[in-house]
Formats: sequence, structure tokens, C-alpha cells
Amino acid sequence: MECAGTTPSLAYRKYLAACPIRTRHESAQLKMRSFAVTQMPAGLPAPSQVIELLSAEFERAGYEIEDVVVDGHRRPPQITVTADGDVPLDLDTVADLSRSAAQLLDEVSGFDEAYVLEVTSPGVDRPLTHEKHYRRATGRLVELELADGNRASGRIAGVADGVLHLVIRAGRKWAVRETPLTDIAKAVVQVDFSGPTQPEQDFLDQTRREAGL
Repeated sequence: MECAGTTPSLAYRKYLAACPIRTRHESAQLKMRSFAVTQMPAGLPAPSQVIELLSAEFERAGYEIEDVVVDGHRRPPQITVTADGDVPLDLDTVADLSRSAAQLLDEVSGFDEAYVLEVTSPGVDRPLTHEKHYRRATGRLVELELADGNRASGRIAGVADGVLHLVIRAGRKWAVRETPLTDIAKAVVQVDFSGPTQPEQDFLDQTRREAGL
């Protein structure tokens, strides 16, 4: 099943409504492209121009733009907008944002070249670097690399006042580990197809209630 499609905009430009979740391989490719592009062909907007133009529209929908990559070396050129919010992106929202973004980009003076516009969410391999990232990853498995060199893994119950509440395995039971975000050197969400077991989910819910998360 294909999860992307193209639709002509008013100026016969195209946008691509991409899958909201990228694979690790796709995310790595996107990251490499963002470093490879150093000079844009005439007529294409700069990433900062795209952010300035689209931010208000995305914020009205409840999302913020985290990154923009303008790849002018592809044919047709591609503009990739990475957005995130408290509610995960779904295909309908991606399509709506793509249509709105295409219409706004059509209004950019001097931008006459056909292009592909891709709206997507961050890949699962994106490190969690802000409190909002942890909040949006509530319920997900995460692996932590701590500032003291130790490691920890567990499921995020929530975050409040700069402290991460992590549900970890303690023998046959579950426990909560509270870790200040300042003590975390790196945090990455883990791929988890099975999700929490019912006892783990019950403990997560209890932890959130007791901590007011």
C-alpha cells in the first residue's frame, strides 16, 4: 500500500504527503542530505524562509516545525518539512498541512521551479533533547545514556519540572526511576512493536496518577 501521493498546486507544483513515521534508514538519508546541500539554485527558498512562511499555519494546527531541508540538487527539487506536536501526525493531517503549505509556497515571489513538498514527523532515531520531546514520547520505550556514563532503559511515564519519570523492570515487579533531564547525555526512543504488557500499562497509569503527570 502506498502512503504518499502527489497533487498539483495552483501553480502546477507538486507536494508529497509522506508517511508520518520514517524508518531509521530513511531518517539517516535525510540527515545526510541536509548536510550535503550547501548552495541552493536560484529561485528556491532558504530553509529559514520556509519556516517563517509556514510556522503560523502549522501552529494553528497544533504542530511546530522542527526542521526544513531544501534539496535543490534533486530533480525535481525537494523541500522536506519535519513537524512535531503533542498529537502524533496522521496521514489526513499530513495531507491537510501539505495542501496549506503548497498554497503558501506558491505565493513566494520568484519561486517558479516545480518542486516536491514533503511533510513528515521526526524519525524514531531522533534524540530527545527537550522536555517537550519526552512529553510527546510518553508511553514509549527509551534508552538513556547518562552523564556519569551509566545507561538505563524503560518506558516513559511522563516528565515534569525537568525530571523524567521512567518505569523500569525491578525483578518481577515494576519501579519508577526519577532522573533529572540535566543528568541525561542522550535519550533515544526504541522501536517497540508489542507495546506494554497489561501489568506494565497498569503501573504506568498508576504512576501518572500519583505523580500528577
